[in-house]
Amino acid sequence: MIKLKSYLKPFILMILITIGLVFIQAQMDLSLPGYLSDIVNSGIQSGGIEENIPKILAKEDMDKVLLFSNEKEKDIILRDYIYIGSKKDLVEKYIGEYSILSKNTNVYIIGEISESEDQILYNSISKKFNMVVGIKEKIDSGENISFGKITFPKGTDIFNIFKQMPDDKRILITKNIFSQMDKIDENIFSQMNLKAIKSYYDYLGVDTKKIQTSYILKIGSIMILITVIGALSSILVGFFASKVAAGVAKNLRRDLFSKILSFTNNEFDKFSTASLITRSTNDITQVQTILVMMIRMMFYAPLMGIGGVIKALNKSTSMSWIIALAVIVLLGFILVTFSIVMPRFKKIQKTLDKINLITREHLSGMMVIRAFNNQNFEEDRFDKTNRELTNLNLFVNRVMALLFPIMMFIMNGAMVLIIWVGAHNIANSAMQVGDMIAFMQYAMQIIMAFLMLSMLFIMVPRASVSATRIAEVIETKVSIKNPENPKKFPKTNGANIVFENVYFKYDGAKEYMLKDISFIAKKGETTAIIGSTGSGKTTLVNLITRFYDTSKGKITIKDRLITEVSQSDLRELIGYIPQKSMLFSGTVKSNLIYGNNNASEELINNSIRIAQATDFISEDELGIKKEISQGAQNISGGQKQRLSIARALVKDAEIYIFDDSFSALDYKTDASLRSDLREIVENKTVLIIAQRISTIKNADQIIVLDDGEIVGKGRHIELMKECLTYREIANSQLSKEEL
Repeated sequence: MIKLKSYLKPFILMILITIGLVFIQAQMDLSLPGYLSDIVNSGIQSGGIEENIPKILAKEDMDKVLLFSNEKEKDIILRDYIYIGSKKDLVEKYIGEYSILSKNTNVYIIGEISESEDQILYNSISKKFNMVVGIKEKIDSGENISFGKITFPKGTDIFNIFKQMPDDKRILITKNIFSQMDKIDENIFSQMNLKAIKSYYDYLGVDTKKIQTSYILKIGSIMILITVIGALSSILVGFFASKVAAGVAKNLRRDLFSKILSFTNNEFDKFSTASLITRSTNDITQVQTILVMMIRMMFYAPLMGIGGVIKALNKSTSMSWIIALAVIVLLGFILVTFSIVMPRFKKIQKTLDKINLITREHLSGMMVIRAFNNQNFEEDRFDKTNRELTNLNLFVNRVMALLFPIMMFIMNGAMVLIIWVGAHNIANSAMQVGDMIAFMQYAMQIIMAFLMLSMLFIMVPRASVSATRIAEVIETKVSIKNPENPKKFPKTNGANIVFENVYFKYDGAKEYMLKDISFIAKKGETTAIIGSTGSGKTTLVNLITRFYDTSKGKITIKDRLITEVSQSDLRELIGYIPQKSMLFSGTVKSNLIYGNNNASEELINNSIRIAQATDFISEDELGIKKEISQGAQNISGGQKQRLSIARALVKDAEIYIFDDSFSALDYKTDASLRSDLREIVENKTVLIIAQRISTIKNADQIIVLDDGEIVGKGRHIELMKECLTYREIANSQLSKEEL
């Protein structure tokens, strides 16, 4: 994957935006359990009371609170609380917020204070307030009240007794009570404090149901807003991730296709056609899929995992071992799964190559397969590879399928443990119900984060295999390159082709395929090349087009070494008719103008006439608009070859190479075509590779190849006298009268 990192550069801004959206999404998801905890703890259990300090206190209760406070604490409390009394201006100011003022103004109301002052006031009043409310509740319920070893019977006015006590004794008793409160967990004490405030508000006649409803609606609205923001972020993350992945895949396909187009036959020998198809399709799809997942999960999962751990520890550190245990078990299983399935991923891609190869051979060689009645053999061959691929995929998918039930087992097991341990903590007043619910949700988020990362790590190696295969093609050095400073062909009319002591051998071959080839193909003349099968005829013309480069020697056209000019300029001079005719899907016209989009109607019609294609084109009512199917299956081999010749002629090139292009033509059509070709020979260089003596008999120069060497050169009559190889070929094909 690292090899393809440069393809991410055009999308850096989009990736950064996506990371920002992922951060927002993670923050939204992490905040929801906290708000749910608040609804349970504060909204339901504490009646929606948010503040940790009572906002309103009756004067008689304020006096009781002050009774247990030292001088410093009294100053703080009286500084932050405002006594209403008979002050009409204060009644008018606060009555909208405290409807109780319409019935009772003999109260203290908290003023506007900062967060730091709020904490100081909380430290000064919270324990005293809880103590006062607790004593009042016990007095109202008729219970006995105990302070250490001292027990007061029910009905006793405890506050009056404390008032009459000496200050030192009262302070000693309250210190003992406060020390007991200090042992309570801070969260539990906070919950007790909220309950005490709710109880006191009920005692005063404050509408606590309204407070509770308002609180739940407020927190619920915040949760809905967070959910909407999280959902929008998730949608945008998916959109941008898909856009980045699709853009990278598009650029990869473009560069891969361009690279393949630049390949010479040497490079095609390294990669099979089936493998190149797989790399251009399936492998790029694998990379695209993993990119979407990486952009969405690679940042989201760590944020959720780390954030979840921090949030969970804030709720309870005593249950953190449950999360650690669940993660360790999950990772252990994933590592085992990873080690089992990884080797199969590489096999799957190679087997896909094999499937493509067999399918391609089957479709291309359909007629041969049927002619030899070998359909069953081909079916068995395909079925064997298909079964191998199926079994590999089944094995991998079955192993991967185990992840989900085991994941659910681990998650549910962790949930049961959290409920079990959490229930005991709640019973021991060490935890709140809402915190336990939030802890469960954080635990699930943490486990899911690790699962997402693990799934990512399992899929990345498979995509990495595909990325490596793509990079192999893109990074392949093309053996035939354009010169750094290419020269231009001189603008002369006609082009001589000169071979000087040319040698050539294929990569890895020990012996030369062509040896010491020297000849001149002159403009205005036809040069024919003949020889037995495997003598190097096609290889020789492939050197002219630079499908291969010479191993030794040099080839010049228009007095320029062909290695000194660009390949496009070289091939612009050549009209090439390959040994195997290849037409593209489209129309007859689109194929004819393939090398010359600006061809005139006159040139097209003249080329069709010379190629002897007029009859079968005019027979169709659509003419040159006739459709050509994929692989040109709707026309015969001879028609296909004539259209290939016409296409080269429409190019109006200076050099024409006919690579055994008359083999599919009958003798009459062959003769007519060669006769009409004389019209274009003037100032054109024509090379004809042929098997038939009759095709090349009238050529200006005939070169006879045998085992990669020139064994004869001259006209037909000269070669019949001087070249044994040529004479043997001629005698095998023609009668003495024809010769």
